[in-house]
Amino acid sequence: MIARRALLALAAAAATARAQTVPSVPAVAPRALAFPRDFGAHPDARIEWWYATGWLQAADAPPGTPAFGFQVTFFRSRTGLALGLTSRFAARQLLFAHAAVTDLADRRLVHAERIARWNGDEAAPRAAVSLADTRVALGGWHFERSPAVGGSVYRAAMADDPAGFGCRLALATTQPLLLQGEAGFSRKGPNPAQASHYYSQPQLAVSGELRLGGRTQAVRGSAWLDHEWSDSLLDAQAVGWDWIGINLDDGSALTAFRLRRADGSALWAGGSHRAPGGATRVFEPDAVRFVPGRRWTSAASRAAYPVQWTVETPLGRHSLDALLDNQELDSRASTGAFYWEGLSALRNERGQRIGLGYLEMTGYASRLHL
Repeated sequence: MIARRALLALAAAAATARAQTVPSVPAVAPRALAFPRDFGAHPDARIEWWYATGWLQAADAPPGTPAFGFQVTFFRSRTGLALGLTSRFAARQLLFAHAAVTDLADRRLVHAERIARWNGDEAAPRAAVSLADTRVALGGWHFERSPAVGGSVYRAAMADDPAGFGCRLALATTQPLLLQGEAGFSRKGPNPAQASHYYSQPQLAVSGELRLGGRTQAVRGSAWLDHEWSDSLLDAQAVGWDWIGINLDDGSALTAFRLRRADGSALWAGGSHRAPGGATRVFEPDAVRFVPGRRWTSAASRAAYPVQWTVETPLGRHSLDALLDNQELDSRASTGAFYWEGLSALRNERGQRIGLGYLEMTGYASRLHL
């Protein structure tokens, strides 16, 4: 681990050097994704993340009664520094990790973050990422994929943390990979270069243990995994984004997002719906609309986040309600920003809950910089 002051200096130097160090061949361009290789890291891409979110309940509770939301995320960022250097200490990459638990009974969010330099060595002892498959380690936190009959099992493990929580979770696939956009190439703005390679694993079956408040309990639930890598996501006009990934009760999966200007208008939008039988519909930018409702203001950042939304897609018009208003994460010591990431319920026009998943909102406290 390295001190925050040193990290900020490193990030500033990386920004200065970036123009001279961007590869001549883009790391993100339309192509067929290949697995298991694309489960792994893509260090030539500027940014990358593995994002697992979901809900948990006590293992012996009636099905579908969420008690907790959870987030386990690992980020990789190419610094643009130390190219051509052979030293194993050269900071070619930064690795970040965020973890959070929403405790619905106690109406609270607990979260923690970590950051380290990575020299590109896949066998580095404390902080490393595999290029061959999903395998990320940062201190005592780990996220790893193993092949299983008919799919994959992801294992998330967090050692004891000063924030007072940890977990050992197995996230087993129940459906095939969901390739977002056009065969995994997802546009994120009016410029074709503003795009990512992006796939999801919805409807993950979760089991394991959650440690919170000095108590360890067996849990089960449902989760969603996003793996995304990009050279450029944000247009100069965009200050941040709003995104949802919802596991619907009928077994389908709904993704919707928009890139947002400073005045709150949409610069770009997209998403998809995959039916229980496997047919996927990709949404055009003008077919997705986010309409904000009630807002909650953070005492920490003073940002006002919409915690109720109307979301319109080709699937229909739905309301989205945060299950806890205060699900804001302060990640200024790692990725450098406040953002809101929380468990939410999707409802039909009759107000009936039809799905659970996560809502992410960035760029409300200040413009997001990637």
